[in-house]
Amino acid sequence: MCGIVAYIGNKPAYPIIIEGLKRLEYRGYDSAGLTILNGDLVTVKKKGKVSNLEEESLLNNVDGTLGIGHTRWATHGKPDDINAHPHNSGNNRISLIHNGIIENYAVLKKALERIGHTFISETDTEVLAHLIEEYQTRDNLSLTDAVRSALERAVGAYAIVVIDKNDPNIMVGARKSSPLVLGVGEDEYFLASDASPIIKYTNKVIYLNDEDIVTVHRDGTYEIKNLQNQVQNHAVQELDLKLEELEREGYEHFMLKEIYQQPTTIKESMRGRINSEEGWVVLGGMTPFIKRIMNAKRIIFAACGTSWHSALVAEYLIEELARIPVEVEYASELRYRNPIISEKDVVVAISQSGETADTLAAIELAKEKGALVYGIVNVVGSSISRITDCGSYIHAGPEIGVASTKAFTSQLTVLTLMAINLGHLRGTINSDYFHQLIIALENIPAKVEKVLQQNDLIKFIAGELKDMMNALYLGRGYNFPVALEGALKLKEISYIHAEGYPAAEMKHGPIALIDENMPVIFIATNKSAYDKIISNIQEVKARKAVVISIVTEGDVKIKEMSDYCIEIPETEEPLTPLLSVIPLQLLSYHIALMRGCDVDQPRNLAKSVTVE
Repeated sequence: MCGIVAYIGNKPAYPIIIEGLKRLEYRGYDSAGLTILNGDLVTVKKKGKVSNLEEESLLNNVDGTLGIGHTRWATHGKPDDINAHPHNSGNNRISLIHNGIIENYAVLKKALERIGHTFISETDTEVLAHLIEEYQTRDNLSLTDAVRSALERAVGAYAIVVIDKNDPNIMVGARKSSPLVLGVGEDEYFLASDASPIIKYTNKVIYLNDEDIVTVHRDGTYEIKNLQNQVQNHAVQELDLKLEELEREGYEHFMLKEIYQQPTTIKESMRGRINSEEGWVVLGGMTPFIKRIMNAKRIIFAACGTSWHSALVAEYLIEELARIPVEVEYASELRYRNPIISEKDVVVAISQSGETADTLAAIELAKEKGALVYGIVNVVGSSISRITDCGSYIHAGPEIGVASTKAFTSQLTVLTLMAINLGHLRGTINSDYFHQLIIALENIPAKVEKVLQQNDLIKFIAGELKDMMNALYLGRGYNFPVALEGALKLKEISYIHAEGYPAAEMKHGPIALIDENMPVIFIATNKSAYDKIISNIQEVKARKAVVISIVTEGDVKIKEMSDYCIEIPETEEPLTPLLSVIPLQLLSYHIALMRGCDVDQPRNLAKSVTVE
């Protein structure tokens, strides 16, 4: 979950590193640090944001053309200057940055202490730096060979970059279960967790595989070998990424920009996959395996967080439209039990980053059991996209805000296309309804635009709710997962305790919490359970709660019962989550802003969860 950036070439490294760290700050912002090699290792580390590191760096000589930088999301050891990366060896010869967890670090640390190594931090990463030093000095190994020897003993996940004061013309990177990409420039190279710090300088990249070790030379060459010292040949790929996509472009926050991008990103998720005039829906990733997917005994979704909520919506979509049994699993739970999965099942893994550690582990488990594994990810070239049998990109573009918004609706769009396509091919929806759905889906981006026009009303409602301590989100059917997602957004960025429930479950416990201090947000757009939702609202009102309702445009009955009401345009019921979630995103955003919270970088969270 940490961010890594490194540079070797002819340019000053510091500006490249510091700018890269700013672009990577969404991956971790407990602390930041860098090492520049200019005859000696100049290491600067600072608790807090990259701006703190930038101020501290001005007090040091950071000239040099080789450097490494890191933004940290703390795992081992509290966030402070000492535990911040980079970590240097005991002899101050090598400097190392690391994303991941070395699971056997305690055993390694004790062994190293017995032979005289002394540690100053609480981290697993410093242990790895000392282990590399031990192999390097004891066995007189090159930096690359010392890294290989150390990693043969290390158990866990890692993406690392290492530099050596005595060898200023190389840097070494390695990965296992944590992303690392090599950027190939003109007589210069970059190593980074993702493409965001690289794209300004080159669009040519190599995605490293598990157990790859890359040695980059200042003379313009590089070599990639695996942990067994076998040469690996990787194709250089060209990124389709624009620098402006990584900027706020006039918006106050990335989250607000990404909320407002959704009419465009939903359209991009559909591009080339749907045509209502010609009457077809096609997902290219499904085509080679369509018979196996159509005839699946079950479709099992594995996901975490917001992606898990999109999978819950997919359960309703696929079971209703395609009549295939669906199970939705937390990837973090699926991987640690012995699930019944067979070659007759299809496992769909959903992850915005494509690097979620638990989801990757669930994929490996599914593959071992013979299931077809389908990936739905946003980041091109990510680990999940490369290890799954087939899949679809959601084409949402870079999502920088830690709280996912546009990725959620893009995931829903792709999942809706999947369900409609399967239903049409299996004959479980008739032609008329098929055409109704695809016409309605093509109209969703314009309707999202209409919802966004209510921003001022939503901001006003946020002002009325900003001092609340708790909130309850209720929905039925397709909008029950939206209630979960709305509650998650509020928790993530405003630190208000919130829960999402199926509206009918309110009477089975949560109703005990309801009084005048408990606002209740109803997602009340369901035609199929309209009278039931009215009953739920009456039960809440009888207990003096403040009621905020998301309703279909023109709904007078629920509006009169509510303290505050936000309307969304009418659409087919299976598509309502694409609209009903938008007000909840904006509501959370404005409440968090009014409470003085850091909207883009909420405390304790990181964008890509690449460790367990």
